[in-house]
Amino acid sequence: MHLADLTNAKREVRFDRNRLTIEDIVDIAAGRAQAVLSGDPAYRAMIQRGADFLDRLLREDGNIYGVTTGYGDSCTVNVPAELVAELPHHLYTYHGCGLGEHFSPAQTRAILASRLASLSKGYSGVSLDLLEQIARLLDAGLLPLIPSEGSVGASGDLTPLSYLAAVLCGEREVWRDGETVPAAQALAEAGITPLRLRPKEGLAIMNGTAVMTALACLAYDRAEYLMRLCTRITAMASFTLDGNAHHFNEVLFSVKPHGGMQQVAAWLRSDLPTELLERNGKRLQDRYSIRCAPHVIGVLADALPFFRTSIENELNSANDNPIIDPDGETVLHGGHFYGGHIAFAMDGMKNAVANLADLMDRQMALMVDTRYNHGLPSNLSGATGPRAAINHGLKALQISVSAWTAEALKLTMPASVFSRSTECHNQDKVSMGTIAARDCLRVLELVEQCAAALLVTVRQGVHLRCRENPDMAPHAALAQMQQLLADDIAVVAEDRRLDPELRMLVQRIRSKAWELYA
Repeated sequence: MHLADLTNAKREVRFDRNRLTIEDIVDIAAGRAQAVLSGDPAYRAMIQRGADFLDRLLREDGNIYGVTTGYGDSCTVNVPAELVAELPHHLYTYHGCGLGEHFSPAQTRAILASRLASLSKGYSGVSLDLLEQIARLLDAGLLPLIPSEGSVGASGDLTPLSYLAAVLCGEREVWRDGETVPAAQALAEAGITPLRLRPKEGLAIMNGTAVMTALACLAYDRAEYLMRLCTRITAMASFTLDGNAHHFNEVLFSVKPHGGMQQVAAWLRSDLPTELLERNGKRLQDRYSIRCAPHVIGVLADALPFFRTSIENELNSANDNPIIDPDGETVLHGGHFYGGHIAFAMDGMKNAVANLADLMDRQMALMVDTRYNHGLPSNLSGATGPRAAINHGLKALQISVSAWTAEALKLTMPASVFSRSTECHNQDKVSMGTIAARDCLRVLELVEQCAAALLVTVRQGVHLRCRENPDMAPHAALAQMQQLLADDIAVVAEDRRLDPELRMLVQRIRSKAWELYA
């Protein structure tokens, strides 16, 4: 194998009954991994048994919800035998009513992988052809154009997933290499034959939590990195403010045993070793946004394991209805399409993440204000001499951070408490999980923007502190971070527009450009 082949090689994520992780979905979304359906004969035979059982049941009994009946409240409507084959296609057709922005290609890859994960558990009564068709779409880079709005999160993500079902059958549109192409054309040019859905397959594709779960996987990945980045920003803010690193003392934190909070304090100790501080002359207590930073960031750090469990349990669930037991040969009617666990996780995550923005906003307010920044220039302007009078440093940037923070905090209202009764009161209690997940992603976007602004701020602040106090120097990890930021951000000596650098920093954050703590 050539070096180029090694460089471009993707790891394989195998889809079967084994447990998948958030990272599996994130890597598929980012194009770092390839979805592969298991070739194990025993596994494939198990999938086939489910489809065969449904076929036999249809011949012998003739009465199966969503196969020989209408959907939802229409379950009392019997479908004539000669029309059963058309029913799955009507399901995705009448659900073609989504609006709003389309999901991004990365989000769409995550959605396809999440739906494949659930159907691969073998409790949905679908054929191998259907599973392989989803994998083919991913492999060929043919991504359904899915509107982001229109799901109440039970009976699953019906409307957005109808766009996947339609594309599998050669209808509607796909993303291909950044362009919108008719699905029929794209499948034909890729050598992929459109499916004709079998009984229940339309319901199996659409009646699940794949959209909210996929978005939750992506949200978790971003939130975990922001937790680490906010900790590093706090350390640099403390250095900028000539803060008291004894606030992060190990014994102090041993008496409040929240493990995530203790980890954040330990990271801050590694960035701000107290042995390098002179106690004399240090303030006894810094303001809360510095002193209590582990307590704020620690809420997210301690919540992340719970969020991971909820998200990964949903990812690894069979979550359509009815559930088909191929070995017990039973049809089990339930409500596994209900996205309450994802809704709760996303509502909780957006609250904890928005608090990071609020923390950084307060830290920035201290750093730019001469009443609180302990000898640094107003607005952290780097201008000197007569030109200092006309330069305003980071004054406007602080206003923008305040705006982004306010919007993030406004979005923390939990979506899950706004259940609506829909579909003739059949879906009379719904999760709102997809709305919660979309809200969480918007909060993450705003907090990433705040973090980008704070990176400009602490890079400037550390530089000015060292300029004002030549004997001061950041410890190894902070010195390295300062150099990495200096490679991207020049000192703001004369006023200049900052939005190009902010956009670049947001991309750095999303690509996890900096290694942050072991």
